Amino acid sequence: MGDSFGEGLEAELPVHTVTVDSFYMGKYEITNQQYCDFLNAAQCQGLITVTRGTVYKAGSGTSYAYCDTSTSCSSSQIAYNGSVFSVRTKSGRGMVNDPMVWVSWYGAVAYCNWRSQQLGTQLCYDSATLEPIYPLPNGVRLATEAEWEYAARGGLSGQRFPWGNDIYHTPANYYSDSSYSYDKGPTRGYHPLWNDGVYPCTSPVGFFDGSLKYKSAYNWPGSAMSYQTTNGGNGYGLYDMAGNVREWCNDWYSDSYYSSSPSSNPTGPSSGSSRVLRGGLWYYLANYCRVAHRINNRPGYRNNYIGFRVALDL
Repeated sequence: MGDSFGEGLEAELPVHTVTVDSFYMGKYEITNQQYCDFLNAAQCQGLITVTRGTVYKAGSGTSYAYCDTSTSCSSSQIAYNGSVFSVRTKSGRGMVNDPMVWVSWYGAVAYCNWRSQQLGTQLCYDSATLEPIYPLPNGVRLATEAEWEYAARGGLSGQRFPWGNDIYHTPANYYSDSSYSYDKGPTRGYHPLWNDGVYPCTSPVGFFDGSLKYKSAYNWPGSAMSYQTTNGGNGYGLYDMAGNVREWCNDWYSDSYYSSSPSSNPTGPSSGSSRVLRGGLWYYLANYCRVAHRINNRPGYRNNYIGFRVALDL
Protein backbone atom coordinates (compact mmCIF):
# COMPACT_ATOMS: atom_id res chain seq x y z
CA MET A 1 0.00 0.00 0.00
CA GLY A 2 1.01 3.60 -0.50
CA ASP A 3 2.53 6.01 -3.00
CA SER A 4 5.51 4.34 -4.71
CA PHE A 5 6.31 7.54 -6.62
CA GLY A 6 6.50 9.94 -3.66
CA GLU A 7 4.25 12.39 -5.47
CA GLY A 8 1.18 12.36 -3.25
CA LEU A 9 0.32 13.40 0.28
CA GLU A 10 2.35 12.48 3.35
CA ALA A 11 -0.63 10.42 4.50
CA GLU A 12 0.10 8.02 1.61
CA LEU A 13 3.42 7.06 3.20
CA PRO A 14 5.23 4.97 4.14
CA VAL A 15 4.79 2.38 1.43
CA HIS A 16 4.18 -0.87 3.28
CA THR A 17 3.15 -4.46 2.67
CA VAL A 18 -0.27 -5.65 3.78
CA THR A 19 -1.93 -9.07 3.61
CA VAL A 20 -5.72 -9.31 3.34
CA ASP A 21 -7.93 -12.38 3.42
CA SER A 22 -9.89 -13.28 0.28
CA PHE A 23 -13.05 -11.26 -0.34
CA TYR A 24 -15.56 -10.34 -3.01
CA MET A 25 -15.68 -6.76 -4.33
CA GLY A 26 -18.50 -5.16 -6.26
CA LYS A 27 -17.71 -5.11 -9.97
CA TYR A 28 -19.48 -1.74 -10.25
CA GLU A 29 -20.35 1.21 -8.05
CA ILE A 30 -23.88 1.09 -6.61
CA THR A 31 -26.25 2.75 -9.07
CA ASN A 32 -29.06 5.24 -8.63
CA GLN A 33 -31.62 2.53 -9.34
CA GLN A 34 -30.12 0.11 -6.85
CA TYR A 35 -30.16 2.74 -4.14
CA CYS A 36 -33.67 3.83 -5.10
CA ASP A 37 -34.84 0.23 -4.63
CA PHE A 38 -33.36 0.30 -1.13
CA LEU A 39 -35.09 3.58 -0.28
CA ASN A 40 -38.49 2.32 -1.37
CA ALA A 41 -38.05 -0.90 0.60
CA ALA A 42 -36.78 0.97 3.67
CA GLN A 43 -39.73 3.32 3.56
CA CYS A 44 -42.18 0.42 3.46
CA GLN A 45 -40.44 -1.05 6.52
CA GLY A 46 -40.52 2.26 8.41
CA LEU A 47 -36.72 2.46 8.49
CA ILE A 48 -36.37 5.99 7.08
CA THR A 49 -37.95 9.41 7.27
CA VAL A 50 -37.73 12.29 4.82
CA THR A 51 -37.35 15.84 6.10
CA ARG A 52 -37.18 18.70 3.61
CA GLY A 53 -35.94 16.28 0.98
CA THR A 54 -33.17 14.66 3.03
CA VAL A 55 -33.49 10.99 3.96
CA TYR A 56 -32.70 10.12 7.58
CA LYS A 57 -32.60 6.98 9.70
CA ALA A 58 -36.04 6.64 11.28
CA GLY A 59 -36.17 7.85 14.88
CA SER A 60 -32.84 9.69 14.66
CA GLY A 61 -34.18 13.16 14.02
CA THR A 62 -31.48 14.67 11.82
CA SER A 63 -28.55 12.76 13.35
CA TYR A 64 -28.13 10.11 10.65
CA ALA A 65 -28.56 11.56 7.17
CA TYR A 66 -28.53 8.87 4.47
CA CYS A 67 -28.85 10.84 1.25
CA ASP A 68 -30.36 13.85 -0.46
CA THR A 69 -33.20 13.84 -2.94
CA SER A 70 -33.68 16.45 -5.64
CA THR A 71 -35.86 18.43 -3.21
CA SER A 72 -32.94 19.11 -0.86
CA CYS A 73 -30.25 19.16 -3.54
CA SER A 74 -30.91 19.91 -7.20
CA SER A 75 -28.05 17.71 -8.43
CA SER A 76 -29.34 14.58 -6.67
CA GLN A 77 -30.66 12.08 -9.20
CA ILE A 78 -33.21 10.65 -6.75
CA ALA A 79 -36.70 12.17 -6.84
CA TYR A 80 -39.30 11.84 -4.07
CA ASN A 81 -42.98 12.68 -4.52
CA GLY A 82 -43.99 12.19 -0.91
CA SER A 83 -44.58 8.47 -1.19
CA VAL A 84 -42.29 6.92 -3.82
CA PHE A 85 -38.61 7.36 -4.70
CA SER A 86 -37.62 7.28 -8.37
CA VAL A 87 -34.58 7.97 -10.55
CA ARG A 88 -34.58 11.19 -12.54
CA THR A 89 -33.50 11.94 -16.10
CA LYS A 90 -30.83 14.56 -16.78
CA SER A 91 -30.55 16.44 -20.06
CA GLY A 92 -32.86 13.80 -21.55
CA ARG A 93 -30.69 10.91 -20.38
CA GLY A 94 -31.90 8.23 -17.99
CA MET A 95 -29.67 8.06 -14.89
CA VAL A 96 -30.66 4.63 -13.57
CA ASN A 97 -27.26 3.06 -14.34
CA ASP A 98 -25.12 5.99 -13.19
CA PRO A 99 -23.53 5.73 -9.73
CA MET A 100 -25.48 6.95 -6.74
CA VAL A 101 -24.22 10.30 -5.40
CA TRP A 102 -25.18 12.57 -2.51
CA VAL A 103 -24.99 9.53 -0.22
CA SER A 104 -23.31 9.57 3.19
CA TRP A 105 -21.27 6.87 4.87
CA TYR A 106 -24.34 6.21 7.03
CA GLY A 107 -26.45 5.84 3.90
CA ALA A 108 -23.92 3.45 2.39
CA VAL A 109 -23.81 1.12 5.40
CA ALA A 110 -27.60 1.21 5.76
CA TYR A 111 -27.76 -0.04 2.16
CA CYS A 112 -25.25 -2.78 3.07
CA ASN A 113 -27.44 -3.97 5.95
CA TRP A 114 -30.47 -4.05 3.64
CA ARG A 115 -28.60 -6.18 1.11
CA SER A 116 -27.46 -8.50 3.89
CA GLN A 117 -31.09 -8.99 4.89
CA GLN A 118 -32.01 -9.78 1.29
CA LEU A 119 -29.24 -12.36 1.04
CA GLY A 120 -29.91 -13.85 4.46
CA THR A 121 -26.41 -13.06 5.74
CA GLN A 122 -25.32 -11.45 8.99
CA LEU A 123 -25.54 -7.67 9.42
CA CYS A 124 -22.15 -5.97 9.45
CA TYR A 125 -23.41 -2.77 11.10
CA ASP A 126 -25.26 -2.26 14.35
CA SER A 127 -28.88 -1.41 13.54
CA ALA A 128 -29.04 1.28 16.22
CA THR A 129 -25.69 3.04 15.89
CA LEU A 130 -24.69 1.98 12.34
CA GLU A 131 -21.19 1.34 13.65
CA PRO A 132 -19.30 -1.66 12.19
CA ILE A 133 -19.47 -4.91 14.13
CA TYR A 134 -15.99 -6.36 14.76
CA PRO A 135 -14.79 -8.83 13.79
CA LEU A 136 -16.67 -8.05 10.59
CA PRO A 137 -19.38 -10.69 10.07
CA ASN A 138 -19.87 -12.46 6.75
CA GLY A 139 -22.37 -10.00 5.35
CA VAL A 140 -22.52 -7.18 2.82
CA ARG A 141 -20.30 -4.29 3.87
CA LEU A 142 -17.97 -1.58 2.70
CA ALA A 143 -14.44 -2.65 1.91
CA THR A 144 -11.72 -1.77 4.38
CA GLU A 145 -9.22 0.75 3.07
CA ALA A 146 -6.62 -1.99 2.59
CA GLU A 147 -9.09 -4.17 0.71
CA TRP A 148 -10.08 -1.22 -1.47
CA GLU A 149 -6.49 -0.50 -2.53
CA TYR A 150 -5.78 -4.18 -3.11
CA ALA A 151 -8.88 -4.41 -5.30
CA ALA A 152 -8.14 -1.17 -7.15
CA ARG A 153 -4.64 -2.29 -8.11
CA GLY A 154 -6.05 -5.33 -9.84
CA GLY A 155 -2.89 -7.35 -9.30
CA LEU A 156 -0.48 -4.63 -10.44
CA SER A 157 2.27 -3.55 -8.06
CA GLY A 158 3.69 -0.04 -7.82
CA GLN A 159 1.51 1.49 -10.55
CA ARG A 160 -0.44 4.75 -10.39
CA PHE A 161 -3.70 3.51 -11.82
CA PRO A 162 -5.62 0.23 -12.07
CA TRP A 163 -4.25 -0.37 -15.59
CA GLY A 164 -0.77 1.23 -15.45
CA ASN A 165 1.00 4.56 -14.98
CA ASP A 166 -0.87 6.90 -17.34
CA ILE A 167 -4.46 8.11 -17.50
CA TYR A 168 -6.67 9.49 -20.27
CA HIS A 169 -10.38 9.82 -21.02
CA THR A 170 -11.00 6.63 -22.97
CA PRO A 171 -10.81 4.36 -19.85
CA ALA A 172 -11.99 6.79 -17.16
CA ASN A 173 -14.32 9.67 -16.34
CA TYR A 174 -12.27 12.42 -14.65
CA TYR A 175 -11.17 16.05 -15.16
CA SER A 176 -8.16 16.07 -17.48
CA ASP A 177 -5.47 18.74 -17.14
CA SER A 178 -1.91 19.20 -18.38
CA SER A 179 -0.61 19.79 -14.82
CA TYR A 180 0.38 16.13 -14.49
CA SER A 181 2.80 14.46 -16.89
CA TYR A 182 0.95 11.17 -16.55
CA ASP A 183 -2.32 12.72 -17.74
CA LYS A 184 -1.93 11.78 -21.42
CA GLY A 185 -5.42 12.61 -22.63
CA PRO A 186 -5.82 14.47 -25.94
CA THR A 187 -9.05 15.95 -24.54
CA ARG A 188 -8.96 18.25 -21.52
CA GLY A 189 -11.45 19.31 -18.88
CA TYR A 190 -14.51 17.26 -17.99
CA HIS A 191 -15.11 14.12 -19.98
CA PRO A 192 -16.30 15.18 -23.47
CA LEU A 193 -19.14 12.66 -23.55
CA TRP A 194 -20.72 13.38 -20.18
CA ASN A 195 -20.23 17.12 -19.64
CA ASP A 196 -23.65 18.69 -20.17
CA GLY A 197 -22.98 21.59 -17.78
CA VAL A 198 -25.38 20.04 -15.26
CA TYR A 199 -23.79 18.32 -12.27
CA PRO A 200 -23.11 15.49 -11.67
CA CYS A 201 -21.28 14.62 -14.90
CA THR A 202 -21.17 10.91 -14.04
CA SER A 203 -21.18 8.09 -16.58
CA PRO A 204 -22.98 4.72 -16.51
CA VAL A 205 -21.09 2.19 -14.40
CA GLY A 206 -18.84 -0.08 -16.44
CA PHE A 207 -19.12 2.11 -19.53
CA PHE A 208 -15.36 2.05 -20.18
CA ASP A 209 -15.01 -1.60 -21.15
CA GLY A 210 -12.96 -1.37 -24.35
CA SER A 211 -15.89 -1.56 -26.77
CA LEU A 212 -17.17 0.93 -29.33
CA LYS A 213 -20.11 2.87 -27.89
CA TYR A 214 -22.90 4.70 -29.73
CA LYS A 215 -24.76 7.85 -28.81
CA SER A 216 -28.00 6.21 -29.94
CA ALA A 217 -27.63 3.67 -27.11
CA TYR A 218 -26.52 6.02 -24.33
CA ASN A 219 -27.85 9.45 -25.33
CA TRP A 220 -24.75 11.15 -23.93
CA PRO A 221 -24.75 14.96 -24.16
CA GLY A 222 -21.46 15.09 -26.08
CA SER A 223 -21.70 15.61 -29.83
CA ALA A 224 -19.82 12.45 -30.90
CA MET A 225 -22.04 9.83 -32.53
CA SER A 226 -19.69 7.03 -31.44
CA TYR A 227 -16.83 6.66 -28.99
CA GLN A 228 -14.12 4.01 -28.79
CA THR A 229 -13.41 3.22 -25.15
CA THR A 230 -10.32 1.46 -23.87
CA ASN A 231 -10.74 -1.11 -21.12
CA GLY A 232 -10.91 0.67 -17.77
CA GLY A 233 -11.53 -2.60 -15.98
CA ASN A 234 -8.53 -3.80 -14.02
CA GLY A 235 -6.98 -7.24 -13.70
CA TYR A 236 -9.74 -8.31 -11.29
CA GLY A 237 -12.51 -7.19 -13.64
CA LEU A 238 -13.51 -4.16 -11.53
CA TYR A 239 -14.65 -0.94 -13.21
CA ASP A 240 -14.45 2.75 -12.26
CA MET A 241 -11.80 2.21 -9.61
CA ALA A 242 -10.24 5.40 -11.01
CA GLY A 243 -12.85 7.97 -11.99
CA ASN A 244 -16.63 8.43 -11.93
CA VAL A 245 -17.24 8.76 -8.16
CA ARG A 246 -15.24 8.64 -4.96
CA GLU A 247 -16.12 5.68 -2.74
CA TRP A 248 -16.70 5.30 0.98
CA CYS A 249 -14.60 2.71 2.82
CA ASN A 250 -15.33 1.05 6.15
CA ASP A 251 -12.46 2.53 8.19
CA TRP A 252 -12.04 5.53 10.41
CA TYR A 253 -9.34 7.78 8.94
CA SER A 254 -5.99 8.87 10.33
CA ASP A 255 -3.20 10.72 8.50
CA SER A 256 -0.59 8.67 10.33
CA TYR A 257 -2.28 5.26 10.21
CA TYR A 258 0.20 3.79 7.72
CA SER A 259 2.99 4.22 10.29
CA SER A 260 1.27 1.93 12.79
CA SER A 261 -1.23 -0.23 10.88
CA PRO A 262 -1.01 -4.01 11.30
CA SER A 263 0.39 -5.99 8.40
CA SER A 264 -2.54 -8.41 8.30
CA ASN A 265 -6.15 -7.38 7.63
CA PRO A 266 -5.91 -3.79 8.90
CA THR A 267 -9.33 -2.29 9.69
CA GLY A 268 -8.29 1.28 10.42
CA PRO A 269 -8.01 3.23 13.69
CA SER A 270 -10.31 2.24 16.56
CA SER A 271 -11.98 5.64 16.56
CA GLY A 272 -12.05 8.92 14.69
CA SER A 273 -14.16 11.77 13.37
CA SER A 274 -14.04 11.00 9.66
CA ARG A 275 -14.25 7.96 7.39
CA VAL A 276 -11.96 6.98 4.52
CA LEU A 277 -12.85 7.89 0.94
CA ARG A 278 -11.00 6.31 -1.99
CA GLY A 279 -10.93 6.52 -5.76
CA GLY A 280 -10.99 9.15 -8.47
CA LEU A 281 -13.99 11.13 -9.58
CA TRP A 282 -15.52 12.92 -12.56
CA TYR A 283 -14.97 16.30 -10.90
CA TYR A 284 -11.24 16.23 -10.04
CA LEU A 285 -7.79 15.87 -11.58
CA ALA A 286 -5.67 12.84 -12.43
CA ASN A 287 -3.75 13.11 -9.15
CA TYR A 288 -6.93 12.19 -7.28
CA CYS A 289 -7.42 9.09 -9.45
CA ARG A 290 -4.21 7.39 -8.31
CA VAL A 291 -4.91 4.14 -6.45
CA ALA A 292 -2.72 5.31 -3.54
CA HIS A 293 -4.62 8.56 -3.00
CA ARG A 294 -6.32 8.86 0.40
CA ILE A 295 -8.92 11.34 1.56
CA ASN A 296 -11.60 11.50 4.23
CA ASN A 297 -14.76 13.21 5.44
CA ARG A 298 -17.25 13.04 8.27
CA PRO A 299 -19.65 10.10 7.96
CA GLY A 300 -22.70 12.32 7.38
CA TYR A 301 -21.09 14.19 4.48
CA ARG A 302 -22.67 14.05 1.02
CA ASN A 303 -21.69 15.52 -2.33
CA ASN A 304 -22.31 15.08 -6.05
CA TYR A 305 -19.10 13.08 -6.55
CA ILE A 306 -19.34 10.64 -3.63
CA GLY A 307 -20.76 7.12 -3.88
CA PHE A 308 -19.78 3.58 -2.89
CA ARG A 309 -19.51 -0.08 -3.84
CA VAL A 310 -19.92 -3.14 -1.64
CA ALA A 311 -17.77 -6.04 -0.47
CA LEU A 312 -18.41 -9.48 0.99
CA ASP A 313 -16.17 -12.06 2.63
CA LEU A 314 -15.27 -15.02 0.45
